[in-house]
Amino acid sequence: MEIDLSGPLMSQFKRAKKEYEIAKEKKNESIARKKALECAKLLRQIAKYDGYNEKSYLEKAKKWEMVANNIEEAVNPSKANKPKSTKKPSSNKQSSPNTTEDGAEDEIDKFKNFVKNNLIQKSTMKWDDIGGLEEVKQLMMETIVISALQKPASIQPWKGILLFGPPGTGKTLLASACAGSLEATFFNVKASSVSSKYYGESSKIVSALYDVAREMHPSIVFIDEIDALTTKRSDGVSEASRRMLSTLLTELDGFQDKGSDRLILTLSATNTPWDLDEAVLSRFSRRIYIPLPDKDATKEIIKINTKGVKLDVNLDDIANKCVERLYSGRDLKNLCQDAIWNMIRDVNKDLYKMANLSYKELKRRKLKVRALTDDDFEEAFKKIKSPLTKSEIEKYEKWGEEFGG
Repeated sequence: MEIDLSGPLMSQFKRAKKEYEIAKEKKNESIARKKALECAKLLRQIAKYDGYNEKSYLEKAKKWEMVANNIEEAVNPSKANKPKSTKKPSSNKQSSPNTTEDGAEDEIDKFKNFVKNNLIQKSTMKWDDIGGLEEVKQLMMETIVISALQKPASIQPWKGILLFGPPGTGKTLLASACAGSLEATFFNVKASSVSSKYYGESSKIVSALYDVAREMHPSIVFIDEIDALTTKRSDGVSEASRRMLSTLLTELDGFQDKGSDRLILTLSATNTPWDLDEAVLSRFSRRIYIPLPDKDATKEIIKINTKGVKLDVNLDDIANKCVERLYSGRDLKNLCQDAIWNMIRDVNKDLYKMANLSYKELKRRKLKVRALTDDDFEEAFKKIKSPLTKSEIEKYEKWGEEFGG
């Protein structure tokens, strides 16, 4: 599959355009002409990857070539002492150098603004907020530390990490903690946020995503349910999806980050790793299985999700039951919430009747609480069911043994 380089090429075009304007301001005709020709060349290359807008890019390339051929007039308008023509101006007169790149640059800014307004989130999550998964957390911490330290050129941090495992095991929390602990820019990307019904826009959103990530580094790009974006290619996959995947592969390769000390870490999560395109898997050299919590991790997660409420329970027995029932971290959170609500209803009789009071009056009152008991959890166990089976867990483990690492 041909790699789509339109995103990196567009970034190069933007830089060349700025360098042209600097040269023009300094009245350096030689450099201005060189940069105008570079802009034309880059636009022609971009046109090869964007069939939908090919004609527009080629027309803009021609305009830049005309700018280069008339560089003396563009840089020093006062030198062009030609008498004014009495002919009416042609409706097809050439655009000025300043308007030549307007459409391309406006498009870049449009997608970058979309990324900044829709995909960036503030993360306050810390590593200690996640129960268990010590080995995974240590690996991710090492990656962050190595990226910042002074080091030999041959030592490079991981650029991409794939987190795979059953739903609700903490993959999103790990990404959030990575960004929160580092105080990095956190890009929370879902399939719906980068998919567009308009041809070619999805690939441009992906390019803009990584452009903004470079500008606002250190950055954590978290792609949730990456399988929805990068399932194995087949005859049924649309050309727009192929283009978007091609752009993503280019960005994951770090085409523009060679030799840079910027931290742009891409974390991706999937519940179905066996559906991923082989080319995508090759970009994530670290593939980490996020299993269901064991007994010790379960106890930690229960403590985190009952913070501020006393526990008068046999925590070991509860943890054993959770492991036997194949509870994920999300299931454990729901279990704790259900147990807490059992307690609340027990000590706050007719709580719903207080809904007749004003919000201001409710703020003056205090909710009654007591310690959680085994009975509260027993009631919760009746309602919380895991959707997983042992055979499904074995499937994850088998895939991890074969492709993880």
